[in-house]
Amino acid sequence: MAKNQPLFDYLSTRRSIPALQMKGDGPNRDEIQSILTLATRVPDHGKLAPWRFIVYRGDERLAIGERLAAIAAAANPAISDDMREIERTRLARAPVVIAVISTAGEHVKIPVWEQELSAGAVCLNLFMAANAHGFAANWLSEWIAYNDEAKSALGIKSDEKVAGFVYIGESDFPQTDRPRPDLSAIVTWTGGDEA
Repeated sequence: MAKNQPLFDYLSTRRSIPALQMKGDGPNRDEIQSILTLATRVPDHGKLAPWRFIVYRGDERLAIGERLAAIAAAANPAISDDMREIERTRLARAPVVIAVISTAGEHVKIPVWEQELSAGAVCLNLFMAANAHGFAANWLSEWIAYNDEAKSALGIKSDEKVAGFVYIGESDFPQTDRPRPDLSAIVTWTGGDEA
């Protein structure tokens, strides 16, 4: 079978860019629509679409950040000014942040686990779709994905889970690789040629 060289090259070098290294305007509304369209092309047993998106852009990111900083300060009254600023600007580290929300629920045929895996696949597709549009990306979760007050501030329902926040922007940050898993430690062969 012929190798798809551009795709092979992309997957061989794919990596996250730290959200703090992102800049620029990020994708515009039309580009975001295109990115989200590509992101939804994932395995989805039963065609349930057990996920949804929230797009954070513009000044609203700082308005939400003020609420996140207040939540963090209420949980830890000794929080430093530097940490308060980190919380206030958490969503402003990149021009666009897209939350992938798992809406998985009980279904007569489709296990919740499969629905949650589909949301994870959406996160990776979203990441790769941003790259395909020429943008850097980073898939994060952090404490805000697990705190009920933070979730409410972010527009996430209490019965929903955050599959990830995908930060999208431009970057000239040097792309260095990190160590990758040793396949001999994680692959079990159960048949076929020994060679």
